[in-house]
Amino acid sequence: MDVFERYSPFIQDYIYRSGWHSLRAVQNAAGEVIFGSDDNLLLCASTASGKTEAAFFPIITLMEEDPPRSVGALYIAPLKALINDQFGRLTDLCQDAGIPVWRWHGDVTGTQKSKLLKKPSGILQITPESLESLMINKHMEIPSLFGDLRFIVIDEIHSLLRGDRGMQTFCLIERLCALAGCDPRRVGLSATIGEPEAAGRFLSAGSSRRCALPRIDGGREVWRLSMEHFFNTDPQAGSSDPDSCIEPATDEAPCGADPGMGYIFEHTRGKKCLIFTNSREECEAVCQNLRQYCEANHEPDRFLIHHGNLSASYRESAEEEMKDDDSLMSVCATATLELGIDIGRLERAFHIDAPFTVSGFLQRMGRTGRRGEPSEMWFVMREEHPEARAMLPDMIPWYLVQGIALVQLYIEERFVEPPRTGRLPYSLLYHQTMSTLASCGEMTAAQLASRVLTLSCFSRISQDDYRILLRHLIDIDHISRTDEGGLIVGIAGERVTNSYKFYAVFQENIEYSVRTGSEELGTIVKPPPVGDKIAIAGRVWVVEEVDHKKREVWCTLVKGNIPAYFGDVPGDIHTHILERMKQVLSEQKSYPYLMTHAAARLKEARESFANAGIADHPLVHLGGKMWALFPWTGTYSFLAMERFLKIRCRERLGLKGLSPARPYYMQFTMDAGEEEFFRIICEEAEKPLDPMELVYPDEVPVFEKYDEFVPAELVRKGFAYGVLDAEGMLDRIRSWRREIS
Repeated sequence: MDVFERYSPFIQDYIYRSGWHSLRAVQNAAGEVIFGSDDNLLLCASTASGKTEAAFFPIITLMEEDPPRSVGALYIAPLKALINDQFGRLTDLCQDAGIPVWRWHGDVTGTQKSKLLKKPSGILQITPESLESLMINKHMEIPSLFGDLRFIVIDEIHSLLRGDRGMQTFCLIERLCALAGCDPRRVGLSATIGEPEAAGRFLSAGSSRRCALPRIDGGREVWRLSMEHFFNTDPQAGSSDPDSCIEPATDEAPCGADPGMGYIFEHTRGKKCLIFTNSREECEAVCQNLRQYCEANHEPDRFLIHHGNLSASYRESAEEEMKDDDSLMSVCATATLELGIDIGRLERAFHIDAPFTVSGFLQRMGRTGRRGEPSEMWFVMREEHPEARAMLPDMIPWYLVQGIALVQLYIEERFVEPPRTGRLPYSLLYHQTMSTLASCGEMTAAQLASRVLTLSCFSRISQDDYRILLRHLIDIDHISRTDEGGLIVGIAGERVTNSYKFYAVFQENIEYSVRTGSEELGTIVKPPPVGDKIAIAGRVWVVEEVDHKKREVWCTLVKGNIPAYFGDVPGDIHTHILERMKQVLSEQKSYPYLMTHAAARLKEARESFANAGIADHPLVHLGGKMWALFPWTGTYSFLAMERFLKIRCRERLGLKGLSPARPYYMQFTMDAGEEEFFRIICEEAEKPLDPMELVYPDEVPVFEKYDEFVPAELVRKGFAYGVLDAEGMLDRIRSWRREIS
């Protein structure tokens, strides 16, 4: 098929006007599937490869040839900023055909939404949370809005494959299709997909269609990659080596300066860069540090900040600055700038410490290298000097080793984390039950179950478990029985479903708005007392007033440098990454992207690793009765092993004081020796194990947002069977048995 010839003439004209001389591989592949079949489509291609156009050129062509009687294409994106960014591109593309493009999220006016409701048409862009709101508040409008829906395009689908938010999105898609009586094709777009076949099954769940997975040759990838290591105080690794080339600092450093920040400060000068961190707290600290370097060097402030707790004005200012190709400002950011917002010509990305996932690394790397330039990432790994009497685990630079493992896994194997399946999402089950009742009104228990329990992501949840949930919700008045025996949202449930925060299934902290004068800076959790200082928007403020009733904090700008706190940020690290970290420490391979200090620090770590014999002995004697265990297994199997040792093996081993540094190692004291340790845990691993045994007595391990409303027995069950990786843990213990036998 000649895909270009199949496009509508106005699409062909658009391509000519854009100066494109030929279609890219991703556009040919998408066109062949969309024009030539009725399949769903998972389109995985590198950042800035033209995936959006690849999907929408054929979709818009088909819509122009046969105009739908309702919204014809639904575009779901994880961020409002991504929707706003794509809105202009799609509007330009569709204007010649008279196909309207609509947005529906919290920043869109009621007038625009009313226009769409009066005349449903064209393409609608929406976030999962706004789609949830639409399903609840405009329930009666869904058939007219989507009765002739042809396509659902899910952008950055990788971000929805490993948590409740993704499952919520697909629940909503299934519910919408059932209510509207439509059968749209689904198109997933991403630059980073692990196990495409599994992701394709995830995309097509609840659909009668197959999923096409075209293999797209993106050509040879070219990266500019470097990784440097800094101790937070001098001397640096390798500085005592007369042959090492230590680049002297050329900038004035503020008092108590962090050498890693000095390195970033110097290498962002005269450039437009992104500086990624793993948490909002780290983002604030980095921005404070870099601004202090500006002060010390009498330079204008050249650093902005972007994360989820900042006000919209701060985030949008940073986004607009990034779109300016002539800008020489740099932005300190979290994952909020990881996804595909167009930020123009970006010269370089920095990353503080190692990300948790290969996917995150690739997404952040992909923010650079647009418009024909290679992608460029500079890692800056930091740690405190080990104390003179530090034990072995503290001698390993874990972030440095993790960063190397992430890079090598992709270079050597093209490994990216697969979708996370096999969970028991009881929190989401509560949410979708309440959402369905709030939108549909009174239903019998059987009707409710037929609407909710049949959704694909609840396939592992039994009818008995659903009965337990419904009875509990009636007991706590989240659901009420009517005189006719039907079910409706109860008074306590209304307080939950009537809040705008109900639309989101990701965990939120109780947040306070931070203000200075007429300006909103953003939000924080756990505000300090009046007179204390807080960090937000890359600066330090003194608290003047706290209004707990209105949840407002009033403050004044001051000088200083303090840590920020926005709530916990868990990291989910895959077992394969830990296994590659072990290999990094075991092999003698050199990595061309390691800079002077990083190479020297890795050499030291490898010597410590070899001297301790960890490659062949995961259990290391630290002296006396103190031991360290290195399981080299991912977050959830590590958590299962920690509990297995405490619950199954504690008494037989005489084990005490188990202190985990998840997921790298665990330290403890025990009476047993190495041989006895492995004999005992291998014997225990051969006995039948119900994962429920790994939940402590009376423990209710609340992990997800709505677990607090779920019966304790289901929370415990969901944690045991859906969070803990007991099988992965047992597999690791069995591998030790083979090694020591």
